[in-house]
Amino acid sequence: MAVPQDKSELLAAIDKTYAALRRDLTAISPERTGDKTLEGHAKGTIMSVHDLVAYLLGWNLLVLKWLERDRAQQAIDFPETGYKWNELGRLAQKFYADHVALSFPDLLAALDKAKSEIVAAIEAEDDASLYGRAWYEKWTLGRMIQFNTASPYANARGRLSKWRKAQGIN
Repeated sequence: MAVPQDKSELLAAIDKTYAALRRDLTAISPERTGDKTLEGHAKGTIMSVHDLVAYLLGWNLLVLKWLERDRAQQAIDFPETGYKWNELGRLAQKFYADHVALSFPDLLAALDKAKSEIVAAIEAEDDASLYGRAWYEKWTLGRMIQFNTASPYANARGRLSKWRKAQGIN
């Protein structure tokens, strides 16, 4: 998929990648979602499908936090308070731990909600605010949202496809 260049393309990218991911996740039997058999986000680690969804939820919630702080004209610690961009493996572990107590259906519902809130936030913006200026370093707001929603959704689908083949799951 091409990199979105405006609001409508960003919304379409999120919608398309999320819908496909959600179909893939729904097809996995709930009893398999806790199996630690999926390649992790940090080199040499193993995670579960539950962890993968917790990771996606963590990033979606982080995007919402950035947007909330931006609207309030407050400083934003990128990527997250206490973490640097070269510590994303450690941040992934935090996301897994943050949502470990949620059942898989509740985790999916939380991801649905966070994604819907991001879509609503995008819909409240215009092309100029999303793509008309640098928002974080050289990146526009639209690009930062895409980096942390549509792109990880597509990456997760690839991980799930590879995992299903390795597990003999159709």
